[in-house]
Amino acid sequence: MKMLSRKALCKSHAGQDSSYFLGWQEYEKNPHDPVTNPSGIIQMGLAENQLCFDLLESWIATNQEPTGFMTRGGSIFKELALFQDYHGLPAFKKELVGYMAEIRQNKVKFDPNKLVLTAGATSANESLMFCLAEPGEAFLIPTPYYPGFDRDLKWRTGVEIVPILCSSSNKFKITPSSLEDAYQHAQKLHLKVKGMFITNPSNPLGTTLSLDELNHLITFAIHKSIHIVSDEIYSGTVFNSPSFISIFEALKKLKNLENTDIWSRVHIVSSLSKDLGLPGFRIGMIYSNNDMLIAAATKMSSFGLVSSQSQFLLSKILGDKKFRKNYMKENQKRLKNRQKLLVLGLNKCGIQCLKSNAGLFCWVDMRHLLDNNTFDAEMELWKKIIYKFGLNVSPGSSCHCAEPGWFRICFSNMTKETLDLSVQRIKALVGSRATNIDC
Repeated sequence: MKMLSRKALCKSHAGQDSSYFLGWQEYEKNPHDPVTNPSGIIQMGLAENQLCFDLLESWIATNQEPTGFMTRGGSIFKELALFQDYHGLPAFKKELVGYMAEIRQNKVKFDPNKLVLTAGATSANESLMFCLAEPGEAFLIPTPYYPGFDRDLKWRTGVEIVPILCSSSNKFKITPSSLEDAYQHAQKLHLKVKGMFITNPSNPLGTTLSLDELNHLITFAIHKSIHIVSDEIYSGTVFNSPSFISIFEALKKLKNLENTDIWSRVHIVSSLSKDLGLPGFRIGMIYSNNDMLIAAATKMSSFGLVSSQSQFLLSKILGDKKFRKNYMKENQKRLKNRQKLLVLGLNKCGIQCLKSNAGLFCWVDMRHLLDNNTFDAEMELWKKIIYKFGLNVSPGSSCHCAEPGWFRICFSNMTKETLDLSVQRIKALVGSRATNIDC
């Protein structure tokens, strides 16, 4: 007799059979350590920002009151331990919206009453799917996209993903024709399109969307009467021009929106995992001008609350305006320098990257290293990279890239010495494929 649900009995976790997750499994079996396992696999599939963690540790060391849950009035540990309001700590939400505005050069403002706290951006994205779509309805997503969305957006919600196919021929830009093609493809599949889901800056491309692209998306959403979810968790990682343009800033620039309800159909997801480098704190958020959605998402957030202790500590860190400004400036500087190191190292081996200005990774062109122009050849190259040369990188097919031979390589989760070693291993890979390339 079946004692568990179909969901519980399902052996696969949506998207978990992707090479993206398989690479993680191989890394965990044989992780590189410079002392105990120098020949192990280097993790270049983890988009984690560790470059400014010393700044956070320094702040903690010199600010003992918040870490001990103390204020000038004494201990507030009991108050925090008993606090359960899923609306969140007002002081934290106030500092959070100020931080979000500062990242966007204060070109847009945020109201803490329109913000929902969630246990990370994963929870925020899934909650939005539950709020915006019924099982079997669809969201359009530009390719390539983060492999985890196949799990995060679909597994429990039943929402379908229809790709907006983007091409290297125009540097993977979103065009009106690609939007319409995706919409028509969904129609042929008898899927009702409820919205578009974008990541800006892009994971895995490491690029920011242009104002033209954002305008295409907004105009399309108005014309089709659909939603836009803008995942902006990498907004604080922009280290080069062009500058980041939030979907809300693009909305403000457009004219003649008075007779539309588009402001109530555009929603932002953000977090402190990438730009502040705190994925373990599980600080995610939904921001929307749609009061009904905010009410529903707030109730839904009771299934994944952010601890009051985390909120209190982060309110103190973000409330230190001098530290916050210095961190943002230094973070951008270190990300720029680290990305430059990887790009130059790859260029010396004859490998080019898509020009990027944001993110914790590069979108790397290895098409010339394929035996032939197929995804089977891409998988063979990926296996060689991970098993023979000890590098866990993410193949483009795991990101639903329409062209074989592209790979995502992360650079901010390791020391400079480990990055140098990674480049040396890539050099050996290229040397094994084409000895005439001068590395």
